Amino acid sequence: MFLDRVKISIKAGNGGKGAVSFLRNAQTANGGPDGGDGGKGGDIIFKATDELNTLYSFRFKKKFVAENGSDGSSKNQTGKSGKNEIILVPTGTVLINPENDKIIADLSENGKEFRALKGGAGGHGNNYFKSSIKQAPSFSQTGETVKGKEVILELKTIADVGLIGFPNVGKSTLLSVISNANPKIANYPFTTIYPNLGVVEVLGETYVVADIPGLIEGASEGLGLGHYFLKHVERVRLLVHLIDISESEGRDFLNDYIVINDELKKYRETLKDVKQIAVFSKCDLIDDEELKEKLEKFEEKFKIKDYILLSSISYRGVEELKKKILENLKKIPKKPPLEVEDFDFDKKDVQNIEIRRTDDGSFEVSGGRIENLARGVIISDPRSFAYFQTRLKEMGVIDMLLEKGMKDGDTVIIKDITFEYTE
Repeated sequence: MFLDRVKISIKAGNGGKGAVSFLRNAQTANGGPDGGDGGKGGDIIFKATDELNTLYSFRFKKKFVAENGSDGSSKNQTGKSGKNEIILVPTGTVLINPENDKIIADLSENGKEFRALKGGAGGHGNNYFKSSIKQAPSFSQTGETVKGKEVILELKTIADVGLIGFPNVGKSTLLSVISNANPKIANYPFTTIYPNLGVVEVLGETYVVADIPGLIEGASEGLGLGHYFLKHVERVRLLVHLIDISESEGRDFLNDYIVINDELKKYRETLKDVKQIAVFSKCDLIDDEELKEKLEKFEEKFKIKDYILLSSISYRGVEELKKKILENLKKIPKKPPLEVEDFDFDKKDVQNIEIRRTDDGSFEVSGGRIENLARGVIISDPRSFAYFQTRLKEMGVIDMLLEKGMKDGDTVIIKDITFEYTE
């Protein structure tokens, strides 16, 4: 099954807790603090690979969590860092911020990586807090806890050339005769239900061609299958537009050409500027006189005289088309990666402070700035808690609480810390 858009949840690893330990051995009965720091949590990394061509595997697994960092230990030993979670995606996958639908990363090359989330920092052990005043600190710092995120993965096929046209104009057949692709071919609409890729070799050089399925009138607005696959046209440098000149499906071939181009323009204005090669398929189904009359109508209406007549069954025009595609590609530069939003997906909240009055009358303080401070607080340690109270005053948190109506005896909750305010 082909899948080209999916939403998943990701979470980096939390940092490990710092250790509380004091040196004890045969030579030292009451040594100083030797608690090591906690290890860093694992990162979330996306990596593009040519080994995949669909996002189908994400249909079954949609939650990815990196390993937490290990806690620190005695003898100043730092905890082991958590293992990174490397998520393999097909080359051509873009990462989208679901909050505004903007692209935050474009994995357009095989092996390209994007570090979406960084693991939490490990907490400091009690050895870190040793000073001339605090020679035997009996507290450590907890590891940084990181929040999960949601991200949309969308696959935009990597190909040099896109085959476009109405269903049953011969795109899949053409792909099968010019490349190594083996697409499903049958005589009914929407035989192709996902983009097929084929590598074409000509004159000792190669290029990649994609059969873009399901384009019909209204595709850009969600009709048929085309709206699912128009995204795969965005990266191509050259379009090969197949038109059934025999009108075997009962449609007017001139109108077909107009409709497909209109749908491309409606989907993305820039697609109208992509170079096209007009190819008339199924030429063997009409006689020479009718063919000549129709070609004259096409030339007169669109002022285009550069086109190719094709019959994939008799191989008419196949080699000519392969060479013409190569000739055009040599003149067209490769497209740059898609425009990426200037957005730090892993940006930490380090300044925000929020105060909320709960139903029972207590005050709940949250926000990145205060939560980071609370990581190193041990209520049972007088020095640790005294330092915490001093920092609350310096940061203006006490004043903010008083403005919210806090009085003597009220309860204050900050993360896992609960205390009673005393004037």
